[in-house]
Amino acid sequence: MKTVAFTRMADGTREDYQLLARLEEEFARDLPERILGALEKLKDSFGGYQVSRYEHSLQSATRAHQAGESEEMVVAALLHDIGDDLAPHSHSELAAAVLRPYVSEKTFWIIKHHGIFQMFYYAHHLGGDRNARERFKGHRWYQDAVDFCELYDQNCFDPDFQSLPLEFFAPMVRRIFSRAPGFTS
Repeated sequence: MKTVAFTRMADGTREDYQLLARLEEEFARDLPERILGALEKLKDSFGGYQVSRYEHSLQSATRAHQAGESEEMVVAALLHDIGDDLAPHSHSELAAAVLRPYVSEKTFWIIKHHGIFQMFYYAHHLGGDRNARERFKGHRWYQDAVDFCELYDQNCFDPDFQSLPLEFFAPMVRRIFSRAPGFTS
């Protein structure tokens, strides 16, 4: 494989950066498969719940799909906890960062903040503030985040729920992550 000549980015040439851009584009094409692989790894994440984080993710996406949500929101529901393994204390932000170039600002915001909104269901049992989400009261997507957690997160730990398989969602993941990335401020 061809490599750049520089050891300091400041010394790179136009050709070096064109090579890197091509290689990055090729690497990015495999992003949907890496994301699906990361979901599979949630089968082995920390325990304590009656279902794995993988099953929780499938339940969330299945419920969103059955409710008629957009494909983007179904994929966001599927991936909302993908950050649990690497960022257990900031998983929402990690999941949102993965989604950000491919989804709307609204979907990004909901996923980024769902961890705080989800605290409504348990923080008071641990001495925390279950109403921490209230700092976002008045935000245009506040109720959307409340609804996301109510409909597609807090209720997705049911071992008897019949989730759709990952294979059902895989084409959606591939379509969303095959979009041209866009970045907003």
